[in-house]
Amino acid sequence: MRYRTFAFLTCRNTRYKTQMTTAPFAETSISIRLYGHRLPVVDMLDALALQAATAADAGFDGVTISEHHGSFDGYFPNPLQLAGWLLSRVPRIWVAPFPLLLPLRPAGLVAEEAAWLNALYPGRVAVGVAAGSLAQDFEIAGLELGPDLGRRFTAGLEIMAAALRGEGSGPLAGDPAIQRCRESPVPLLSAAMSFTAARRAAANRVGVLTDSVSSVRRLRQVTDAYLAAGGPGPRVTTRWVWVGSPPEGVVARQMDVYRSYAAQHHQEGFADDDSAAIHGSAAEVADRLRQLIVDTAATGLNLRVHVGGISRDAAVEQISALGQEVLPLVRANWPSGHR
Repeated sequence: MRYRTFAFLTCRNTRYKTQMTTAPFAETSISIRLYGHRLPVVDMLDALALQAATAADAGFDGVTISEHHGSFDGYFPNPLQLAGWLLSRVPRIWVAPFPLLLPLRPAGLVAEEAAWLNALYPGRVAVGVAAGSLAQDFEIAGLELGPDLGRRFTAGLEIMAAALRGEGSGPLAGDPAIQRCRESPVPLLSAAMSFTAARRAAANRVGVLTDSVSSVRRLRQVTDAYLAAGGPGPRVTTRWVWVGSPPEGVVARQMDVYRSYAAQHHQEGFADDDSAAIHGSAAEVADRLRQLIVDTAATGLNLRVHVGGISRDAAVEQISALGQEVLPLVRANWPSGHR
């Protein structure tokens, strides 16, 4: 009950009082990816609100929520809905469904919902999208994973990118929140594990989100492909981090989960466990994050502490430690040329 009380007493936000210091995915932004825990659903939601409030108090710029369906450990089926819920409860930070699995829903409707949320919470909303690769997500949505997934995702991304810049076409162009995006666009990133995905993001003038399990060398190759194609947007690198010694075996187990459903042509780019996870003292973690920024040409970071089996209390403690001990060191010495 302590967590539930904390979550629902968190300061309410209004569009009039919010003062943002860092826009979503702006250069040097550092966000934390939030996950659920093995708890009853109401307690899981309370833990999510607690983690978001902890991140805000600790100095993170934003929080992100990832999508999977059914019983996939730690993920949520409704990240855009939960983004609105967190925005109403946690002031100061921005919130993004990140990544949202775009082929599971009509892109025009997603764009409208994101645009209206941005009108209610101006400057605090962003979206990251991905194609998805887990069969049960598509089964629950009544869709086929299918060989045309890339085509469907590309079509949806084109609609989303144009609409969230205020350039929607057809009936979508008449939506007042979409029209407002001309003056206040919603930042949009596209997940990129391949050169094709990087070039697709560049062609649509959106940013890129690179994954947390590929090697640093692979991440740089993807980023270089994005830049070579004229990509103008943010370049956000994701990594699992831990201040201190992580619980034994948890990182390796989570890597095995990701490998089990990743597309075969991505397997060769996977990192070993040591390079996929960053841990140690606060100073060591900060040093490795600064090097990661240089090595991947990142403009921002999206960190995560969750893996299967991590408790709610451990996640909250890590978010607080990262924000208070690591982030100031990274920000004070953000690599030259990556500001």
